[in-house]
Amino acid sequence: MADNYLLLKKFCLVSGADLFGVADVKAIRNEFLLSETGREKLGRAVCIAVRLSPAVLEEIKDAPTRLYFHHYKTANAFLDQLAFKIAAFIQKKGFLAMPIPASQLVDWQKQTAHLSHKKIGLLAGLGWIGRNNLLVSKKLGCQFRLATILTDMPLKAGKPAKDNCGICRLCLKLCPAGAIKDDPADFDHIRCFEKLKEFQKQRQIEQYVCGICVNACGPKK
Repeated sequence: MADNYLLLKKFCLVSGADLFGVADVKAIRNEFLLSETGREKLGRAVCIAVRLSPAVLEEIKDAPTRLYFHHYKTANAFLDQLAFKIAAFIQKKGFLAMPIPASQLVDWQKQTAHLSHKKIGLLAGLGWIGRNNLLVSKKLGCQFRLATILTDMPLKAGKPAKDNCGICRLCLKLCPAGAIKDDPADFDHIRCFEKLKEFQKQRQIEQYVCGICVNACGPKK
Protein backbone atom coordinates (compact mmCIF):
# COMPACT_ATOMS: atom_id res chain seq x y z
CA MET A 1 0.00 0.00 0.00
CA ALA A 2 2.81 2.41 0.91
CA ASP A 3 4.70 1.47 -2.25
CA ASN A 4 1.62 2.15 -4.36
CA TYR A 5 1.22 5.55 -2.71
CA LEU A 6 4.81 6.65 -3.30
CA LEU A 7 4.79 5.36 -6.88
CA LEU A 8 1.55 7.16 -7.71
CA LYS A 9 2.55 10.37 -5.93
CA LYS A 10 5.79 10.56 -7.92
CA PHE A 11 3.94 9.94 -11.17
CA CYS A 12 1.36 12.65 -10.43
CA LEU A 13 3.88 15.30 -9.40
CA VAL A 14 6.20 14.57 -12.34
CA SER A 15 3.18 14.74 -14.67
CA GLY A 16 2.28 18.26 -13.53
CA ALA A 17 0.24 18.11 -10.32
CA ASP A 18 1.16 20.68 -7.65
CA LEU A 19 -0.74 18.95 -4.84
CA PHE A 20 -1.40 15.24 -4.33
CA GLY A 21 -3.39 13.39 -1.72
CA VAL A 22 -5.47 10.27 -1.16
CA ALA A 23 -8.77 10.05 0.69
CA ASP A 24 -10.72 7.11 2.05
CA VAL A 25 -14.17 7.86 0.61
CA LYS A 26 -16.11 4.82 1.78
CA ALA A 27 -18.01 6.94 4.34
CA ILE A 28 -19.15 9.55 1.78
CA ARG A 29 -19.51 7.63 -1.48
CA ASN A 30 -23.31 7.46 -1.16
CA GLU A 31 -23.18 11.20 -1.88
CA PHE A 32 -21.59 10.59 -5.27
CA LEU A 33 -23.83 10.99 -8.30
CA LEU A 34 -22.57 7.76 -9.84
CA SER A 35 -23.91 4.28 -10.45
CA GLU A 36 -24.02 1.87 -7.53
CA THR A 37 -21.23 -0.12 -9.15
CA GLY A 38 -19.02 2.95 -9.37
CA ARG A 39 -19.68 3.88 -5.75
CA GLU A 40 -19.24 0.44 -4.24
CA LYS A 41 -16.09 -0.71 -6.01
CA LEU A 42 -14.00 2.43 -5.64
CA GLY A 43 -13.07 3.17 -2.04
CA ARG A 44 -10.10 5.46 -2.57
CA ALA A 45 -9.95 8.89 -4.19
CA VAL A 46 -6.78 10.42 -5.56
CA CYS A 47 -7.04 14.19 -5.29
CA ILE A 48 -4.79 16.35 -7.48
CA ALA A 49 -4.45 20.11 -7.84
CA VAL A 50 -2.76 22.50 -10.24
CA ARG A 51 -1.79 26.00 -9.26
CA LEU A 52 -3.39 29.04 -10.84
CA SER A 53 -1.21 31.91 -12.05
CA PRO A 54 -0.81 34.65 -9.41
CA ALA A 55 -0.10 37.09 -12.25
CA VAL A 56 -3.46 36.31 -13.88
CA LEU A 57 -5.26 36.53 -10.54
CA GLU A 58 -3.73 39.93 -9.78
CA GLU A 59 -5.55 41.36 -12.82
CA ILE A 60 -8.84 40.80 -10.96
CA LYS A 61 -10.00 43.87 -9.06
CA ASP A 62 -13.76 44.09 -8.50
CA ALA A 63 -14.92 41.56 -11.11
CA PRO A 64 -13.58 38.55 -13.03
CA THR A 65 -11.59 39.27 -16.17
CA ARG A 66 -11.83 37.46 -19.49
CA LEU A 67 -8.17 36.53 -19.02
CA TYR A 68 -9.04 34.81 -15.72
CA PHE A 69 -12.00 33.04 -17.32
CA HIS A 70 -9.74 31.63 -20.07
CA HIS A 71 -7.10 30.66 -17.50
CA TYR A 72 -9.77 28.95 -15.37
CA LYS A 73 -10.96 26.90 -18.36
CA THR A 74 -7.39 26.02 -19.36
CA ALA A 75 -6.56 24.82 -15.83
CA ASN A 76 -9.67 22.64 -15.81
CA ALA A 77 -8.81 21.18 -19.23
CA PHE A 78 -5.25 20.44 -18.07
CA LEU A 79 -6.59 18.72 -14.94
CA ASP A 80 -8.95 16.59 -17.00
CA GLN A 81 -6.08 15.47 -19.22
CA LEU A 82 -3.91 14.81 -16.19
CA ALA A 83 -6.66 12.83 -14.44
CA PHE A 84 -7.10 10.73 -17.60
CA LYS A 85 -3.35 10.08 -17.68
CA ILE A 86 -3.29 9.08 -14.00
CA ALA A 87 -6.29 6.78 -14.45
CA ALA A 88 -4.51 5.09 -17.37
CA PHE A 89 -1.41 4.63 -15.21
CA ILE A 90 -3.49 3.02 -12.44
CA GLN A 91 -5.26 0.75 -14.92
CA LYS A 92 -1.92 -0.48 -16.31
CA LYS A 93 -1.11 -1.57 -12.76
CA GLY A 94 -4.20 -3.79 -12.84
CA PHE A 95 -6.69 -1.66 -10.90
CA LEU A 96 -9.89 0.22 -11.68
CA ALA A 97 -9.80 4.00 -12.06
CA MET A 98 -12.50 6.58 -12.77
CA PRO A 99 -11.37 10.16 -13.56
CA ILE A 100 -13.93 12.77 -12.48
CA PRO A 101 -13.96 16.08 -14.41
CA ALA A 102 -12.50 19.14 -12.72
CA SER A 103 -15.57 21.24 -13.49
CA GLN A 104 -18.68 19.50 -14.74
CA LEU A 105 -22.08 20.14 -13.21
CA VAL A 106 -24.72 17.44 -13.29
CA ASP A 107 -27.44 19.91 -12.26
CA TRP A 108 -26.85 23.59 -13.07
CA GLN A 109 -29.78 24.81 -11.00
CA LYS A 110 -28.66 22.99 -7.86
CA GLN A 111 -24.97 23.50 -8.71
CA THR A 112 -24.21 19.84 -8.05
CA ALA A 113 -21.46 17.71 -9.59
CA HIS A 114 -20.64 14.01 -9.57
CA LEU A 115 -18.82 14.62 -6.29
CA SER A 116 -17.22 17.39 -4.27
CA HIS A 117 -13.52 17.74 -5.09
CA LYS A 118 -12.98 20.07 -2.13
CA LYS A 119 -14.54 17.57 0.31
CA ILE A 120 -12.21 14.89 -1.01
CA GLY A 121 -9.27 17.30 -0.78
CA LEU A 122 -10.25 17.96 2.82
CA LEU A 123 -10.38 14.23 3.65
CA ALA A 124 -7.04 13.73 1.88
CA GLY A 125 -5.39 16.34 4.13
CA LEU A 126 -4.63 18.86 1.39
CA GLY A 127 -6.12 21.73 3.38
CA TRP A 128 -9.15 23.08 5.20
CA ILE A 129 -12.41 24.75 4.19
CA GLY A 130 -11.88 28.49 4.46
CA ARG A 131 -14.26 31.35 5.15
CA ASN A 132 -14.75 31.66 1.39
CA ASN A 133 -16.11 28.09 1.23
CA LEU A 134 -13.08 26.93 -0.80
CA LEU A 135 -10.36 24.44 0.06
CA VAL A 136 -7.33 26.33 1.39
CA SER A 137 -3.82 24.89 1.60
CA LYS A 138 -0.75 26.26 3.35
CA LYS A 139 1.27 25.84 0.17
CA LEU A 140 -1.05 27.56 -2.32
CA GLY A 141 -3.82 29.27 -0.36
CA CYS A 142 -6.89 28.60 -2.50
CA GLN A 143 -5.17 29.54 -5.77
CA PHE A 144 -5.59 26.15 -7.40
CA ARG A 145 -8.07 23.90 -9.17
CA LEU A 146 -8.89 20.29 -8.24
CA ALA A 147 -9.74 16.98 -9.89
CA THR A 148 -10.34 13.48 -8.56
CA ILE A 149 -9.63 9.93 -9.66
CA LEU A 150 -11.64 7.22 -7.91
CA THR A 151 -9.92 3.85 -7.68
CA ASP A 152 -9.76 0.45 -5.97
CA MET A 153 -5.96 0.61 -5.88
CA PRO A 154 -4.72 -0.05 -2.30
CA LEU A 155 -3.40 3.33 -1.17
CA LYS A 156 -2.51 4.93 2.12
CA ALA A 157 -5.15 7.57 2.90
CA GLY A 158 -4.52 10.99 4.44
CA LYS A 159 -6.41 12.68 7.26
CA PRO A 160 -8.13 16.08 7.45
CA ALA A 161 -5.81 18.97 8.33
CA LYS A 162 -6.29 20.69 11.67
CA ASP A 163 -5.34 24.12 10.30
CA ASN A 164 -7.75 27.00 9.66
CA CYS A 165 -7.75 30.58 8.38
CA GLY A 166 -6.78 31.98 11.77
CA ILE A 167 -7.03 35.77 11.89
CA CYS A 168 -6.99 36.23 8.10
CA ARG A 169 -10.17 37.87 6.81
CA LEU A 170 -9.04 39.31 3.48
CA CYS A 171 -11.64 37.39 1.49
CA LEU A 172 -14.40 38.57 3.83
CA LYS A 173 -13.45 42.22 3.30
CA LEU A 174 -13.24 41.92 -0.48
CA CYS A 175 -16.25 39.72 -1.30
CA PRO A 176 -18.53 41.83 -3.59
CA ALA A 177 -21.57 39.73 -2.69
CA GLY A 178 -21.16 39.90 1.09
CA ALA A 179 -21.44 36.11 1.04
CA ILE A 180 -18.39 35.41 3.20
CA LYS A 181 -18.88 35.47 6.95
CA ASP A 182 -16.58 35.12 9.94
CA ASP A 183 -17.70 31.53 10.50
CA PRO A 184 -17.10 29.31 7.42
CA ALA A 185 -20.34 27.49 8.23
CA ASP A 186 -22.29 30.72 7.62
CA PHE A 187 -21.13 31.17 4.02
CA ASP A 188 -24.10 32.44 1.98
CA HIS A 189 -24.24 30.20 -1.11
CA ILE A 190 -27.25 32.00 -2.56
CA ARG A 191 -25.72 35.48 -2.42
CA CYS A 192 -22.52 34.13 -3.96
CA PHE A 193 -24.38 32.40 -6.79
CA GLU A 194 -26.51 35.47 -7.52
CA LYS A 195 -23.33 37.52 -7.88
CA LEU A 196 -21.81 34.92 -10.19
CA LYS A 197 -24.90 35.09 -12.40
CA GLU A 198 -24.59 38.89 -12.44
CA PHE A 199 -20.94 38.68 -13.50
CA GLN A 200 -21.82 36.17 -16.20
CA LYS A 201 -24.45 38.48 -17.65
CA GLN A 202 -22.36 41.65 -17.44
CA ARG A 203 -19.12 40.15 -18.75
CA GLN A 204 -20.63 37.71 -21.22
CA ILE A 205 -18.66 34.90 -19.62
CA GLU A 206 -20.01 31.43 -20.29
CA GLN A 207 -19.31 30.03 -16.83
CA TYR A 208 -20.03 31.15 -13.27
CA VAL A 209 -16.67 32.48 -12.07
CA CYS A 210 -15.50 35.32 -9.86
CA GLY A 211 -11.93 34.92 -8.57
CA ILE A 212 -11.89 37.88 -6.16
CA CYS A 213 -11.55 35.77 -3.02
CA VAL A 214 -9.16 33.41 -4.83
CA ASN A 215 -6.87 36.35 -5.60
CA ALA A 216 -7.03 37.42 -1.95
CA CYS A 217 -6.11 33.98 -0.63
CA GLY A 218 -2.50 33.24 -1.47
CA PRO A 219 -0.01 30.85 0.17
CA LYS A 220 -0.03 30.98 3.98
CA LYS A 221 3.13 32.23 5.65
